[in-house]
Amino acid sequence: MPAPEADRLAARYGRTRKRRTRDLVMLVIAGVAFAAVLVAWVVWAGLDGQQASVQATDTGHVVNNDERNVEVTWTLSVPAGETTACTIKALDDDFTVVGWKVIEIPASDLNLRSLTETVRTARDAATGLISSCWLT
Repeated sequence: MPAPEADRLAARYGRTRKRRTRDLVMLVIAGVAFAAVLVAWVVWAGLDGQQASVQATDTGHVVNNDERNVEVTWTLSVPAGETTACTIKALDDDFTVVGWKVIEIPASDLNLRSLTETVRTARDAATGLISSCWLT
């Protein structure tokens, strides 16, 4: 007699064998889907790592408001033999761009170089910085 009572209570509160089996199947499907997405991401990230990387770091700037320009100095890390281009910006006190310049940097045998470039400004500047660099 207790078995039918237990079955009725299980059915009443949604704890039947059929529901447990369905929940287990859904859990396995979700686990397989998660594993597939994880493997796809690892493969994609691994293949993307083959590209050469470019890193630029600001090292200093000199503001010449009398001459309306900013001299920006930075280090460029790029694989030897690769040509690059960089964007340099001059900003005022409100962080408004008051001058910018795109420069082409020829290939070199060195991986790490220190470069300096002058950017003309439309108004008085407060700072100059290297905005971005990319392979060309």
